Amino acid sequence: MNYDAKLLESAKTVGNIVCMGLDPQPEVLPFASGDLRADLNSFFQQLFRRMALSGLIPAAFKPNIGYYQSLDRPREEDFSGSQALADLLDMVENFFPGIPVILDSKRGDIARSSLNYAQEAFEAWNADAVTVAPYMGSDSVKPFIDYPEKGVYILNRTSNPGGKDLQNLILGNGSSLYLEVARQIAAYNAKTGSVGAVVGATNPQELKDIASFYRDERVPLLIPGVGSQGGSAPEVMEILRSCGYPIELARINSSSALTHPWKKGPAPEDWLELCEENLRTLIRECAV
Repeated sequence: MNYDAKLLESAKTVGNIVCMGLDPQPEVLPFASGDLRADLNSFFQQLFRRMALSGLIPAAFKPNIGYYQSLDRPREEDFSGSQALADLLDMVENFFPGIPVILDSKRGDIARSSLNYAQEAFEAWNADAVTVAPYMGSDSVKPFIDYPEKGVYILNRTSNPGGKDLQNLILGNGSSLYLEVARQIAAYNAKTGSVGAVVGATNPQELKDIASFYRDERVPLLIPGVGSQGGSAPEVMEILRSCGYPIELARINSSSALTHPWKKGPAPEDWLELCEENLRTLIRECAV
């Protein structure tokens, strides 16, 4: 099944377009046994079990690889972070079969190096999709697109404040750089149907402009920035509906607000209830 079909199927199955970011921070975990891998396993096991029992299933999951590999100490032969990510991916597959996993790694390099990164995402980690940086151009993006059943999300207009430094530059033809990137993404997607764009929720007018452009092109959207970054899920849903964008192809991401809304440790005793409440609210706001 191609990636765009997976998006449509998962949205139909669970009735929402939520993407749950899985970016744990050891200092806020409710477990501190000294065995990092075991603590991450316990955390996600309990959280996923509660989600499954409550029927709170998002339409995608997005682990950021840096949150895991930064915990490795390779020169000490310690790969606890990477092993925890492998455990996590197994858990997602077991608890939530059929729900796509987007590996957030924002790779992009010269052609052979990009091929290595594509193999990392799709063969080593067996992710359904990956995030990719566009700056080095088509030969940098092509190795990812060459996996026909996988998804590729290219950074378009990101949610971070510094995104405007380059993405909003006005070119000689009067167009902004992010709109030129959007045109290139649409051209990539026309060939496979599985090339999407990362467009933040923190810039509503720009999101509307881009979603309107992508509407007929049926470019999948990954929309971060909801929750702690200040974006509003109801506002995003209203924007997508108002411009006629095919909503089932979008995924609205929230991370820390769903996995550790207390932000700083130690975790409160009712941590599971806090996570469940926030996830329930977001799923309701992003219902399709």
